[in-house]
Amino acid sequence: MYTALRLQRQLKAELRDGAVEIVVVTPEPYMTYQPFLPEAAAGSISPRHVVVPLRRVLDKCRVLIGEVHSIEHAKRTATLSTLATEEEGTGNIQLTYDELVIAPGSISRTLPVPGLADYAIGFKAVEEAIGLRNHVIEQMDIASSTRDPALRDAALTFVFVGGGYAGVEALGELEDMARYTSRYYHNIKPEDLKWVLVEASNRILPEVGEEMGKYAIRELRARNIDVRLETRLESCADRVAVLSDGTRLPTRTVVWTAGVKPAPVLADTDLPLNERGRLKCTAKLTVEGVEHAWAAGDAAAVPDVTSDEPGKECAPNAQHAVRQTKVLAENIAASLRGQPLKEYAHKYVGSVASLGLHKGVAHVYGRKLKGYPAWLMHRAYHLSRMPTFNRKARVLAEWTLAGLFKREIVSLGSLEHPRAEFELAAAPPKKASDNGPDKGPADGPKKGPASG
Repeated sequence: MYTALRLQRQLKAELRDGAVEIVVVTPEPYMTYQPFLPEAAAGSISPRHVVVPLRRVLDKCRVLIGEVHSIEHAKRTATLSTLATEEEGTGNIQLTYDELVIAPGSISRTLPVPGLADYAIGFKAVEEAIGLRNHVIEQMDIASSTRDPALRDAALTFVFVGGGYAGVEALGELEDMARYTSRYYHNIKPEDLKWVLVEASNRILPEVGEEMGKYAIRELRARNIDVRLETRLESCADRVAVLSDGTRLPTRTVVWTAGVKPAPVLADTDLPLNERGRLKCTAKLTVEGVEHAWAAGDAAAVPDVTSDEPGKECAPNAQHAVRQTKVLAENIAASLRGQPLKEYAHKYVGSVASLGLHKGVAHVYGRKLKGYPAWLMHRAYHLSRMPTFNRKARVLAEWTLAGLFKREIVSLGSLEHPRAEFELAAAPPKKASDNGPDKGPADGPKKGPASG
């Protein structure tokens, strides 16, 4: 999105004359600003405001909602399917191009853990963030109404796997939200909720440095969050999280944030990949050894020219990706005009992470911050990076209103099953005899939209 946005500015005259066409192929009609997903999950930001509608910002581009299945760059051809091809039943279509920008990002990196595919929840997309929020509140509803102590304990146990940004920030924000929400339940206290963070290495948040990582652990443990270092999830089959240290945790919530891997489409191209499956790129953001192919972001292995370490690559994070797109758009425009290309060079300035409302850690320009100042820096930095003034204003307005009023504690689980209520209404009425001799129609179990 950023590359296309900058290209339509760089090539304004060419687009106006019809000499150039920019086509954006994407599975979703929006871009998700992922650093705000934890706040969206906690209800601090509306989910609509952490996404940017592509058709609004890319008004000079042709936006094609579809999925690229393979790329044959030697023939300048991409094979893709769209919503229309599925409805028409005509099969995949071929899209030809002159210049290729491949930036599919990454997906969750999973391991062959029994039960993971059946019970775990990811935290990569806005749908997952909102689904997790609804799920957490729904578990509190279950715990509040059940008479089964085992079911109550399982419902109030939340296991997060992965001590990077996504896992720690999601856990911090949701624990904050759930602790606040518990005051509205007559039989749930904050100490009844059990939060567990499982990390395979000996530290969390490695990007903020060892000292700030240790502070983050102390901060989380002070909130009765069980941080397990050098521990792995062995299984979560049958709703029981089995850890490598032998612990067995009956739980209805396992959140998997243990790293990412390049998008699978990269393997279905004729472009060169490194040993980790990322595109081999030059510092000018061209694909190595290939003409007319460009890449940036998580999918691209870009040399870090500012590092003294030989062979060092830019980290696959938003800080580099957003800055790479500026150079990438300028280089594409320069190449079309026969001008020289420039190298991408950005020295890593540091990292910020939120641990919940008014809590955070930061290591920026060599300075270490914690608590409220770090949290404030986290918000200021990501607000400055949020695309478009429209979204910046909306997020800032929501933060202001959240400071003046109480949190929202509503679970809209029925959004995941929007037709459930109508299906129930349209179903043929049951006869009284279907419910047994001693049951009326109102006594039998019902499946409403929230329980779907």
